[in-house]
Amino acid sequence: MSQVDTFSQSLLEEAKRFLEKAKSESRQSGQTAYLHAALLLGFAALEAHLNSVADDFSHRKELPILEQSILFEKRFTLDNGKLSLTKGLKMYRLEDRIQFIYRRFSGKPINKQAKWWANLKQGIRLRNELIHAKQHPTISKKSVEQSLQAILDAIRAMYRAIYNRDYPFARRALTSQLDF
Repeated sequence: MSQVDTFSQSLLEEAKRFLEKAKSESRQSGQTAYLHAALLLGFAALEAHLNSVADDFSHRKELPILEQSILFEKRFTLDNGKLSLTKGLKMYRLEDRIQFIYRRFSGKPINKQAKWWANLKQGIRLRNELIHAKQHPTISKKSVEQSLQAILDAIRAMYRAIYNRDYPFARRALTSQLDF
């Protein structure tokens, strides 16, 4: 297991643990803080998993520059008639990147009718409301739980489609192995 795989798994475990702590916290301010942490760490884990998948395919020399740009979120330039990646950051929407990686390496589109896809999009909306706050977002235990489950289901779907196996830590569901 690579370092990014280990790190992405630890981020997911932390997110699940913060959700558990939110559920057992009696003070509203504590619940809110734990829910914020769980949601943000959950999406950090998903992004790290995507980067791990991208890294798995980075050795493929046949990947066109645009595909490399999406995989590694790097800008590309046309220099002297040749396309090449730069060190500059080129951000892509999370859901676009998931769909691209899924389809590119499985040969199939994501089933957008799947429950996890709808819950993931809702979770992304919540995360964006928290990160780019223009008002106080309403985040509940249920919405964070659904978001974390959708993140786990998205990782599982990608593993099944790309690697033809289940995500190794899927059996843990939303139960954390941490005890802090």
